[in-house]
Amino acid sequence: MTATHDRPQMLPEEFEEYARLAGRVAEGVRWEFINGKIGVTPVPDGDHGRIIQWLARICIQAHPDLWLHDQGLKVETYRNGHARPDGTLAHSDAFVGQGEWADADPVLMVVEVTSYDSDTDRRDRVEKPRAYAETGIPVYLLVDREAGEVTVFSEPDGVRYETTKTVPFGKPLTLPAPVGVTLDTEPLQGWVR
Repeated sequence: MTATHDRPQMLPEEFEEYARLAGRVAEGVRWEFINGKIGVTPVPDGDHGRIIQWLARICIQAHPDLWLHDQGLKVETYRNGHARPDGTLAHSDAFVGQGEWADADPVLMVVEVTSYDSDTDRRDRVEKPRAYAETGIPVYLLVDREAGEVTVFSEPDGVRYETTKTVPFGKPLTLPAPVGVTLDTEPLQGWVR
């Protein structure tokens, strides 16, 4: 399929098949389909993984019935996108039986931790907030290692998040309902380059 400005590179069903096949031969990358375009990102580094572990522990302590999943989600109403957030907060059994690309309805929060690659600005700071807001995901947490700050997006209106709050690493940040957890972001300072 030829890509144009108003047409996706391929249909979502074609992407799912392509990503499944590519995952068998191209280890070390993660596949996504955002804003009608295929995105490929490297597998996260150790500091990235430690940040997700830190956040998972906080969320589970506050809400034992929840889990920070590594789950692909169907996002965006316009282009039928597929995103693989670094973390997806939902009830522990929310994705049972749904396969690799699940419906986002049970999601309370998605988390992205920036990578050190050329696409992180466009992907994590522009396209994903829009896709997650269009999908109606209540909270989007962006841990921006390059900027040394954490941003929480909330109150999606179907196009964008109406509320954002950014703090530098080291300052507390309260995640709004339905998460309702305050993060002490001090440890993040030790997990950046």
